[in-house]
Amino acid sequence: MTYCVAVRVDQGLVMLSDTRTNAGMDNIARFRKTFTYVNPGERAIALLCSGNLSITQGVKSMLGRAIKDSALDPDVETILNCPTMHRVAQIVGEAMCAMQGQYRSTIEMQGSAADASILIAGQRRGGKPRLYLVYSAGNFIEATEDTPFFQIGEHKYGKPILDRIIQRETSLEEAVKAVLVSMDSTLRSNLSVGMPLDLAVIERDAFDFRVRTRIEADDEQFATLSQSWSAALRKGFEDLPDVLG
Repeated sequence: MTYCVAVRVDQGLVMLSDTRTNAGMDNIARFRKTFTYVNPGERAIALLCSGNLSITQGVKSMLGRAIKDSALDPDVETILNCPTMHRVAQIVGEAMCAMQGQYRSTIEMQGSAADASILIAGQRRGGKPRLYLVYSAGNFIEATEDTPFFQIGEHKYGKPILDRIIQRETSLEEAVKAVLVSMDSTLRSNLSVGMPLDLAVIERDAFDFRVRTRIEADDEQFATLSQSWSAALRKGFEDLPDVLG
């Protein structure tokens, strides 16, 4: 399973994913699910992937091949040279559609699920920070002021904190804390989501990554945040009024 979350606020974008892939009780492995692309000063883009690993790796490979080809032929369109973030989402959707069309029936004949989804977060010079969710069919939706975050994978445990905290005016610092608490809640409740974590932050109009880091299982800062959140929940619960007289 997977848990990926991406948030769009006025100050920029925050993305977080785990690295556990589960293909059965005795087949658990670690795979990166966040992939970053940057042309410093011009655009920064992150993709977060969930679902069938062969499909999402195939999409990533198609995107990477186009970027390499564009070094020799500037007319090759890529997510790093296309005119808008909306076109970035279209290119990723087209790659998803191609992979599904080529492999879906074969994958499902073997009894496996071919569904996959990808979050796209980024900003290009001349545009605003954008956040999209691409589905298996290649269609996509964009985050709005009413829906400032997307989750894919095992999302239910980490959603309550995001619903309560994330708004367009939320600061990047608060958004980072919110997604980390969201992930911590998921880690505690679902064994199919696991450390380490990949965190990426794009500050508005920086056109680069402010943060690209991996949080390991022994990370002291994440452990302190987890412990503080648990203590705050316990204290809040203890302060609730009694129901039975």
